[in-house]
Amino acid sequence: MRNYFGVAALMVLAACQTNTNSSGTTTKDSTAKTVAVATAATITFKDAKLQDIYHDYIVLKDALVATKMTDAQTAAQKLAGSLKTFNGCENTAVTAQKIADAKDIVVQRKEFTALSSDVIALFKHAALTKGTIFVQHCPMANKGDGGDWLSSEKKIQNPYYGSEMLECGAVTEEIKAK
Repeated sequence: MRNYFGVAALMVLAACQTNTNSSGTTTKDSTAKTVAVATAATITFKDAKLQDIYHDYIVLKDALVATKMTDAQTAAQKLAGSLKTFNGCENTAVTAQKIADAKDIVVQRKEFTALSSDVIALFKHAALTKGTIFVQHCPMANKGDGGDWLSSEKKIQNPYYGSEMLECGAVTEEIKAK
């Protein structure tokens, strides 16, 4: 039932992204939120709570890629709520809340490093039933200390630098359905 609603939501989102401009021609608006929802939907977990955590994480990551601090705050708040409901993720929820409370995108991106480290460990041991999650790494993030993140696609979209160095990074690992 959950997958049906996810597919239906994607179809509604896709339909709502069609716009008519002032000249009367139809255009497609491919926003980061639509991409996040679409790519996160290609990943399926046995546990519905993990599904929610992954989706919320991808929305947060995409907000950081787009350098949208307010969207990142909203996404982090939602992720913190999802993490609180999953046993053992209470400390990770605190980190997500720090991102939600941050008033500076630089602080959000710094906290995203710790958050990603915890979430990557979580998903490496999760029952993934469909899709591949890509662990990606930027060696220049965090003043040369590097930073990792998760993605539903191989294409690098760096959340640590956004448009400044959008494609800085590489896939270091793949988490595949068993």
